[in-house]
Amino acid sequence: MSDFLHANDTPATYPPSWYTESSPHSQLHPPLKGGISCDVCVIGAGFTGLSTALHLARKGFKVIVLEAHRIGFGASGRNGGQVGSGWNQDQQKLEKQLGHDAAHQLWEMAQAAKTLTRNLAIQFAPDAGYHPGVAEACFNDRDTISSHAKADYLEKNYNYNEIECLNTGSLADVIKSKSYSGGTIDWGAGHLHPLRYAFGLAKAAEAAGATLYEASLVKEVKNGSSNLITTDLGEVKADYVVHATNGYHTNLNRNQAAHVMPINNFLVATEPLEDPREILTKNIAVADNRFVLNYYRLSEDNRLIFGGGESYGTKFPKDIFAKVRRPLTEIFPQLADVNLTHAWGGTLGITTTRLPLFARVGKKQLAAAGYSGHGVAMASFAGQVLAETIAGNASQFDLLSDLPHPAFPGGQTFRSPIMTLAMTWFSLRDRLGI
Repeated sequence: MSDFLHANDTPATYPPSWYTESSPHSQLHPPLKGGISCDVCVIGAGFTGLSTALHLARKGFKVIVLEAHRIGFGASGRNGGQVGSGWNQDQQKLEKQLGHDAAHQLWEMAQAAKTLTRNLAIQFAPDAGYHPGVAEACFNDRDTISSHAKADYLEKNYNYNEIECLNTGSLADVIKSKSYSGGTIDWGAGHLHPLRYAFGLAKAAEAAGATLYEASLVKEVKNGSSNLITTDLGEVKADYVVHATNGYHTNLNRNQAAHVMPINNFLVATEPLEDPREILTKNIAVADNRFVLNYYRLSEDNRLIFGGGESYGTKFPKDIFAKVRRPLTEIFPQLADVNLTHAWGGTLGITTTRLPLFARVGKKQLAAAGYSGHGVAMASFAGQVLAETIAGNASQFDLLSDLPHPAFPGGQTFRSPIMTLAMTWFSLRDRLGI
């Protein structure tokens, strides 16, 4: 299968993003060498793996984390930093698919995920700068009405009253773009600096007793009474294994590979803006309602961090600046001449249902992945769920593992071309407004 781990990046080196530049990261942790034993071996040092390690170490487990590159190297350190409400499915659809009780349980989990993420950020990563407020910006009146109706439904049926509904004028007072018809601001959601958040989780996990190894690519996992995890220079014997690789998975875990598809997403950072209030008048994050969405927020030094565009092959485009500048200037034509100082891509994982995959992939091997754009909160929460499961309470894991996850059509060979065709169609619908 395609090697997303190495196709676009220098080994054990952070990408040239604004997040990297603005994060005082530590020296490279040494790679694993020789043999070691532990209670739990976590593969991957993103939000899922770091949260799992933190929660397990706090419970007294001996935890080893193996990261192929650097802490927060993947999607965890490259994303838009949005801590969103709910799932990548609205609650009414979940009720129809899963039933009333299951949908309400999932909502409560999503609420717990936001609370957990906010609390972890405040306690362990105050420099990540958690702030409340995530807007949904709609391009036409029909979608604005639908967005307001969803907010009303959540208030009436889930007692969630933290969403502010905005018409064309009131949204334009916040987002200085003529592209939108209206939308909402979810004041119960939030945003943060994702790489600093990852570093905070890593430090907290280490302080609790977990051991982290970087530049330690896992080559093989052998299932057994003690699982054997092999890297280039060493091996780990572990009672449990947690696969926390998300979109950067390999054939270590074929269940995940069949149900979680890697896709690439791209961001840019502008130079510091002279008057950021000409773009956003409030310190919120924004995601629009297109299928291939645009998302953005202001940085602490008044840059616009803007994400837009996706690709479904392995390689990033040659000119990420040009790819993202197009949607940026469509939304904010007043930034047509602004300098873009940073451009980067990252690989995330999606599922066919856009609901995350929680799975038992061996007798004592667990996986969580496929957050489908909701990974900041959900991956943090997944780590807590995985830790509770290993500690003996699998109630939340069992509910999540029962979520439907059809495999992608075409298998690993043909699913990318099929997805490209589908996404081209959805992109055309976005442009036509249908």
